[in-house]
Amino acid sequence: MSQTIILATSQTTSAVAAPSTSATGTTASTSTSTSTSTTSTSTLTTSTSTSTATTILSYVWNSTGNTVVSDSCCSANALAIDSSNALYVVQSAKNRVQKYIIGATNNSTTVAGNGSGVAGSSSSSLNSPSDVAVDSNGNVYVLDQANNRVQLWYNGASYGVTVAGTNSSGTAANQLNCPYFMARDPTTGTLYISDSGNGRVMQYLYNASIGTVVAGGYGIANGPTQLDYNSGVYFDSSSNSLVIATYLGNNIVRWKLGYSNWTLITGNVNGTSGSSSAMLYNPMGLTLDPSGNIYVADRNNHRIQLFSNTSNGTTIAGITGSPGSSATQLNSPSAVALDSQLNLYVADTGNNRIQMFSRS
Repeated sequence: MSQTIILATSQTTSAVAAPSTSATGTTASTSTSTSTSTTSTSTLTTSTSTSTATTILSYVWNSTGNTVVSDSCCSANALAIDSSNALYVVQSAKNRVQKYIIGATNNSTTVAGNGSGVAGSSSSSLNSPSDVAVDSNGNVYVLDQANNRVQLWYNGASYGVTVAGTNSSGTAANQLNCPYFMARDPTTGTLYISDSGNGRVMQYLYNASIGTVVAGGYGIANGPTQLDYNSGVYFDSSSNSLVIATYLGNNIVRWKLGYSNWTLITGNVNGTSGSSSAMLYNPMGLTLDPSGNIYVADRNNHRIQLFSNTSNGTTIAGITGSPGSSATQLNSPSAVALDSQLNLYVADTGNNRIQMFSRS
């Protein structure tokens, strides 16, 4: 079973479209004639007035997921996919990060942590890791939550190097407090750390030992200059801004770097949770595709929501308000990632598995 989702992408061409888009359809209004063509995989709306075009693509995801990683003894809390589509999974309960080559025999390798599952604070250990990022050289950045630090594990190394934070929690510029997610700018190597316990996002420039507050920092609350236990974070280079999920604020906000407040993308400005298309219930990890569409792990609604230039989302995985372990259900999903073909991978934490929802 699959569903068609309307997404917005931009490209330069000799035609232009001026559509208003939603997750359920597309409308266009122009001064000239408009043509629309629809197939099972794409919908294109254009007119001919200027030199810039917006293309509306119809993406189809299978609503039945395939389990690509399953481990009943440890939760899958976060994930990342590298340029070769290898999958990196944070297993917090085992205090490690595993690398998987999907479809290969004996496809699992420990790339961070001591592999024994024992927590620790040494350079070869992790303690409740919560997120992972991978650079183009296969080096692995691990957000080591209970140690309040980020560890860099060079490709093939048996120990990590601390590149942000210390082994103690705090509010100083070189400290973190229960960080939950992070983002990495692949161009500059800058890290953006969702310092949840301090209600802020910290920016660590490449090789810096001290961070800078670039979002929040005024207490844990839902005011426009505050973050209410921020969780997922993504650096959007196209707008030089951060897209941030707030777990207790039940919303997704955009915070432009250099600004002192956020603007609401979706969810409730007052922090109220809900299950409608424009509401969230404890959102966690998020990601963006190359066109800026936002994918959110809506944890306690047990679904993945897609927002495409609108505050109304469309459920592309899971069933709203229905936790379960069937192939069409999710249970407290924590994170999402996309491969190069925009197949969707979900850290289905409550089911101790990674689900893949293929796109056609």
